[in-house]
Amino acid sequence: MKALYFDEHGGPEVMQYGDLPDPTPGPGQVRVRVKAVALNHLDLWVRRGGPAFERLPKPHVGGCDVSGVVESYGPDASGPAAGARVAVDPGLSTKEDEWTRRGEDSVSPGYVILGEHSTGGAAEYVVVPASNLLSMPDHVSHEAAAAASLAGLTAWRLLVHRAQLKPGETIAIVGAGGGVNHLAVQVAKCLGATVYAITSSKEKMEKARALGADYAINYKAEDWSKAVFAATGKRGVDVVVDNVGAKTWAQSLRAAARGGRIVTVGGTTGYDPPAQLNQVFWKQLTIVGSTMGDPHEFDTVMDLVFRGRLLAVIDRVYGLDEGVEAYKRLAEGAALGKVLVQP
Repeated sequence: MKALYFDEHGGPEVMQYGDLPDPTPGPGQVRVRVKAVALNHLDLWVRRGGPAFERLPKPHVGGCDVSGVVESYGPDASGPAAGARVAVDPGLSTKEDEWTRRGEDSVSPGYVILGEHSTGGAAEYVVVPASNLLSMPDHVSHEAAAAASLAGLTAWRLLVHRAQLKPGETIAIVGAGGGVNHLAVQVAKCLGATVYAITSSKEKMEKARALGADYAINYKAEDWSKAVFAATGKRGVDVVVDNVGAKTWAQSLRAAARGGRIVTVGGTTGYDPPAQLNQVFWKQLTIVGSTMGDPHEFDTVMDLVFRGRLLAVIDRVYGLDEGVEAYKRLAEGAALGKVLVQP
């Protein structure tokens, strides 16, 4: 099969497009012919490497957001018929522990992500657990399904279960044009919140408003934390979503109201921001971490996508043979929405 992969960690130069053996489904697994795969910053982190990825088998194929059609099942596996259109739940962990037994408010089990420590979908075929398949309606495109899966799942969990955003509350979403956060804008509006979208250009401000944001602020033109503080009558917002990390953390602390929550699922500019504990205890802030989501949340989010309630914005679709350029597009930070690759 043709695939997008790397044999060693490093910069964009390590990415290759070429032939790898076709995967064979084992017990409980299914082989899916990939129709679309969306890239995430996770793909960049895995490619760059680090302690968490030292033992990653090579060559490695990334890509966690997959939609396609069922090809064949391994032993003791069943599901939608061959040829059926499916979306793939990217959370592969099935380990049950003290967290996963606590029900809807538990920490999600999705620490093993398709394309992270397992072979991903940036190829003609991918093998996944048969239980991770979700049938797709005919009217939903493969591109739309792939673009929404991991990002939508992440946005849903961070706002619904972790931040516990309530109707009537206010929220600032930093980097609102990003893959997760442009969906977080929509989820926040579904929950009845007033949304302040923090983004980097006039085009992205307009897109954020089109997705439902009540206010849009260009962080390149002004100090967004001061703008939010002023717009809220010097109160601040109830929730701040900050996946940027080191570069914006101090502003997020300032923008939060007393008793507010700051929720994060990543740190694209670094994981060691200035703690500013005085802000945390003086304003009685809650710092909330979130990641991924469970199978029930995946089904919930994808149902909203299938019914047109959530829209994953697609920045650009590349052919698999153009995958190196797709990775570069994602790394540049210029994308408005999701970057996709298609075999």
